[in-house]
Amino acid sequence: MRCLVTGASGHLGSYLTRRLLETGHAVTVVVRPQSELWRLADVLDDITVIRGELEDIDRAEAELIAAAPEVVFHLAWYGVTSRFKNELRQIESNLLGSVRLLQIAQRAGCTCWVGLGSQAEYGVQSGITGEDLPLRPKTLYGATKLSVGFLTRQLCDLAGTRYVWLRLLSAYGPKDDPDHLIPLVIMKLLAGEKPALTLGEQWWDYLYVEDVIEAACQAAQQSHVQGVYNLSSGQAHTVRDIVTRVRDMIDADLPLGFGEIPYGPGQIMRLQGEGTNSAFCRATGWIPKVGLDEGLRHTVDWYRTNRQRYGL
Repeated sequence: MRCLVTGASGHLGSYLTRRLLETGHAVTVVVRPQSELWRLADVLDDITVIRGELEDIDRAEAELIAAAPEVVFHLAWYGVTSRFKNELRQIESNLLGSVRLLQIAQRAGCTCWVGLGSQAEYGVQSGITGEDLPLRPKTLYGATKLSVGFLTRQLCDLAGTRYVWLRLLSAYGPKDDPDHLIPLVIMKLLAGEKPALTLGEQWWDYLYVEDVIEAACQAAQQSHVQGVYNLSSGQAHTVRDIVTRVRDMIDADLPLGFGEIPYGPGQIMRLQGEGTNSAFCRATGWIPKVGLDEGLRHTVDWYRTNRQRYGL
């Protein structure tokens, strides 16, 4: 199978690229011109690299047509961390670029589009997050994700392209963005510093990176799978519990700064999916395999081994 992965230099994209190669697929990746490819360093000789900005994807049209992808995994996105969630570039950089990418891919022969959505499309929820909840995004990030998901679905319907939109609740694992909570806490603790934190009362459903990638691959491989699905572990833990587990894996005597940061506006206090009762599990048979302690241990070990990358 010929696959195209956008956002391949990032956390999830790099794992997906490697998994596709391991299972015998031909892979072309799209990365920003300025992206460092350290996450892909060991597989660069096995992939075709297209450098281009999502908002200017027409410049890469000839290369995309030449790649002739049968399946597109669209993970590229500007502004995934909290400080960018309400920037106008959410729309300017992501919306039209994603639509144009799909149109080009369809002309190149794409028969399956797998896009990465977000829990942010639902907005603030207090219960279990299922696909039937109202869609009330509270940020430009969430609104743009929702818009891209809707528009690409319409285009897929018009062209007869199989459409899958995976709304990921939250992911973690080795090589994650250092601005995200778990790696940020790990790096602070490895440096012997006290991380400043909220009270940590939020209940959060984290899915280990390799489980996310397995779900994306199964979505592409099972031809009956189409539509919108949530991805989650189904197991929620308080942020306080998660951070304390991380601290204890590094040094149980290190202090934690719970309550030093106030909750931000629109703070989600509960994010939990249906897990093995979800529509995606029922449709595919996919089940998360990596529990929280195991996943956190892998993540801590990776940052400890690679601490020099972050000047620790």
